[in-house]
Amino acid sequence: MLLVYDVSSCIVCGGFVYMDSDTTDRKSWMGLLARAPDGRVAALLADSGLAEESVFLRQPEIGSVMVRGRAGGTGAAFNLGEMTVTRCTLRLNCGAVGHGHVQGRRKEDAEAAAMVDALLQTDRAAKTRDTVLTPLSSEETARRTARAEKAAATKVEFFTMVRGEDK
Repeated sequence: MLLVYDVSSCIVCGGFVYMDSDTTDRKSWMGLLARAPDGRVAALLADSGLAEESVFLRQPEIGSVMVRGRAGGTGAAFNLGEMTVTRCTLRLNCGAVGHGHVQGRRKEDAEAAAMVDALLQTDRAAKTRDTVLTPLSSEETARRTARAEKAAATKVEFFTMVRGEDK
């Protein structure tokens, strides 16, 4: 199992690491937006009617990042490989800045993710959560459950019969 721990946004105090709850919430929704299926964030955003005028601080652009891993979560970091990502940064008219990062070459999805990130920092955060994040979270849970059930259906139970001479 490969695990990567990112503590760049943590606060170290007296040897203990604390995460700000706003940072934890934002990491959670950014991860949810990044894992969403192609076009799903844009569709939910369009259905919600929450999208507003914005100015690009960084146009959607495609690049690659190095994915790093740690064996067992504690070993030395190693380069696992490169992954294509698309990123976008925009500012709403109210001044909120949103960032979007998605896997692959999906400029529209990165723009929609940045818009949702910015909206979640405004007074429309509750409606954005209800109309975009909640459906995405429910769909992700359903996908994971379906995948787990499919894997469980292929599970093989091994058992050993006790033979008479093995007493």
